[in-house]
Amino acid sequence: MTDVEPFGPGSMHWETAGEYRNLLVAGSALVLQTMHPAVGAAVAEHSAYKHDPWGRLERTLVSVQKWVYGGADGPAEGRRLRELHQPIGGVDEQGRHYHALNGEAWAWVHLTLFERFIALNRYFGTPFTRAQERRFYEESRRLGAILRVPERELPADAEACRRYFEGMVDRRLEAHPTALDVLAVMRVTPAPPGLPGPLRRWWTPVGIRSGELNYFVTVGTLPTAVRGRLGLRWTARDERRLRRLGRAVAMVTPWVPERLRYMPIAYRARRAARGVRRPDGRRLRSR
Repeated sequence: MTDVEPFGPGSMHWETAGEYRNLLVAGSALVLQTMHPAVGAAVAEHSAYKHDPWGRLERTLVSVQKWVYGGADGPAEGRRLRELHQPIGGVDEQGRHYHALNGEAWAWVHLTLFERFIALNRYFGTPFTRAQERRFYEESRRLGAILRVPERELPADAEACRRYFEGMVDRRLEAHPTALDVLAVMRVTPAPPGLPGPLRRWWTPVGIRSGELNYFVTVGTLPTAVRGRLGLRWTARDERRLRRLGRAVAMVTPWVPERLRYMPIAYRARRAARGVRRPDGRRLRSR
């Protein structure tokens, strides 16, 4: 795990992991993760998602970008995360012992990211082909090495990962109070820190509308079996609305300037990569 090849131009993660578009499935990723009993307990006791949602989101996005766009700093960020989660453990409300670095739980958090990338492109882009899924999963295994996920916990290939995910939904995930709380909290988006006082009183309707949209997209992009487990209502009309939104996002995204399409660390890394010359004198290309 010490000699992990960093991501770079030409990898699928390099092209997709830094897009702001990923925020569309960030909520559903957290819901899926906290349905695992160990993750749900750890987040309930140690996460800032309630009292500092903007700060938590910023820290998460920065960390994710470092994994992919940080070069040699990617594995260092993986080590930092492991060290940060090392002391997190305890006993949940049902008397079950948990630890944030439990192999199954740590792997589940990582593998939900792969599944959410697939969902993102299915709803808000061009669905991956089987070949693209296989390639993306191979890269995800490399990302798992950066995050120090035990290799024994990682399915061998994309097909095995699909079976693993379905099995986790059927037999391991639960309607954990933390997952339900995450859904409730996201319905009203608090004002961003630093918003000038005169604007704060106007934020409430904006926060309600953005929160409802976030909730709608989160519920809609969850697997059907997960919605059933959580008791979430979803209609055919809701599905049509989500599909219309998805087509609009997929149509607009390629035309968004790179500076606005990618998060800061990703944008700077991509711009820097275009300035690096290969041994034959040609420039590396990063679309």
